[in-house]
Amino acid sequence: MTIEDLPIERTGVDENVPVTTLNTHAGLYLHVPFCSAICPYCDFAVVTGGRERRARFVDRLVSEIGLWAGEDWQFDTVYFGGGTPSALAAEDLARIVAALRHSLAVRPDAWLFLEANPEDVTAESLAAWRGLGVRTLSLGVQSFDPAALRFLGRRHDPAEARRAVELARGAGFDTVSIDLIYGLPGQDATAWRAILEAAVGLGPDHLSCYQLTVHEGTPFGRRLARGALRELPEPAQAELFDLTHAFLAGAGYPAYEVSSFARSPAHRSRHNQKYWDHTPYLGLGPSAHSFAGARRWWNERQVGDYEARVAKGERPVAGGEDLGREDLALEALMLGLRTTAGIDLASFRRRYGTDLAAANAGLIARLVEEGFLSAADGRLAPTSKGLAVADSLARGFEIGLA
Repeated sequence: MTIEDLPIERTGVDENVPVTTLNTHAGLYLHVPFCSAICPYCDFAVVTGGRERRARFVDRLVSEIGLWAGEDWQFDTVYFGGGTPSALAAEDLARIVAALRHSLAVRPDAWLFLEANPEDVTAESLAAWRGLGVRTLSLGVQSFDPAALRFLGRRHDPAEARRAVELARGAGFDTVSIDLIYGLPGQDATAWRAILEAAVGLGPDHLSCYQLTVHEGTPFGRRLARGALRELPEPAQAELFDLTHAFLAGAGYPAYEVSSFARSPAHRSRHNQKYWDHTPYLGLGPSAHSFAGARRWWNERQVGDYEARVAKGERPVAGGEDLGREDLALEALMLGLRTTAGIDLASFRRRYGTDLAAANAGLIARLVEEGFLSAADGRLAPTSKGLAVADSLARGFEIGLA
């Protein structure tokens, strides 16, 4: 079965949309669904499971990798996400990497990313991950405040988090990143600033700072529904957002995306940037999404369903969709306005066939005057004020196709 044979919804297809050539360097994402405990805010496809269940999953993931052998993809980034990839034994991760290099066109210099929890970090595990070629290690710290960690259901304490970062910094990775969550109920600027100071004091190369989102169906979602949890009011969330960007910029970590901050361009996420600019990517593992040109598809979400499909020799694709040129242009606009680089208007017109500046001259002038956008040198970019409302900026734009 080729990409063209995947089960895709055909409504709204624009036959004039060119499919991106897959010879361009794509990204590869592998979803590892295991966690030692499931955090109350988590909305990802995750499960708990012992060694036997994890070994069976690795067998199935290796089989799925083989089902993509021979396709015309060239990968220069490989991202192990989850879940908790560091929950897998080093030898299991080594099996997966070996299968990738055997069956798929993964460049020898491909940049490998691994997400890890602080409690999995030891001198031995770090050495094993470096030996596999991992270059960016992303640590799910989430907070350095003990009360916040307990609220978030994390299994490490602040001392363990600090030790994990310090060990990782000395292990030779090209980039060590810290993930943090803010906007917790009752959190104020003083408490959040202290967490940022603790993070910056450890000297990471990259930080990802996410505002807490309460999803329906999660433990937090159920608590919110019955009135046992109250979200932080929007004005307080906006204050913490502004503090995050101002503090990290002043500490030498300017934002390059709404939630992403790097010490230098070399430490920005090569993989995540593919999601933001419609570079092709292939997702393997339960719930993983893929994208190629004008086509998006996704795998079975439940681990059991995923494993059953793979065991029968099938690609575990659950569904998908074809995107028309207008759909792609709107996505590119929304994603571009979440980055500090913004949108190159000439490139946008060549790729999607629409002149944003001409179709939205009045709107752009107003957003520039109000301080949400900058428009200079053929580029439209959000200001710091605009980043705070990035998801709503694109809503007023007209996508008039030429």
